[in-house]
Amino acid sequence: MPFNLGLPELIVIMVIVLLVFGAGRLPQVGNAIGKSLREFKRGMSGEGEEKPAPAAQTATQPEPPQITAKAEAVQGPPKKEP
Repeated sequence: MPFNLGLPELIVIMVIVLLVFGAGRLPQVGNAIGKSLREFKRGMSGEGEEKPAPAAQTATQPEPPQITAKAEAVQGPPKKEP
């Protein structure tokens, strides 16, 4: 086993984890650790990486106008049409 951990050491570690997280959250913690490991492996292998889009396609899309709170205070709230 890695780091020379035997059965007694693993039991002590599991008891500490149980005390810290509680029995109700252990499935959630295990699920989160599993997802993290899968994402890490996927990232290391390069699987699922998206290739960047060409610059011509991204430059043609206009950005929507953004209204800030300061502009709304000057102009007032948007009016509703009947």
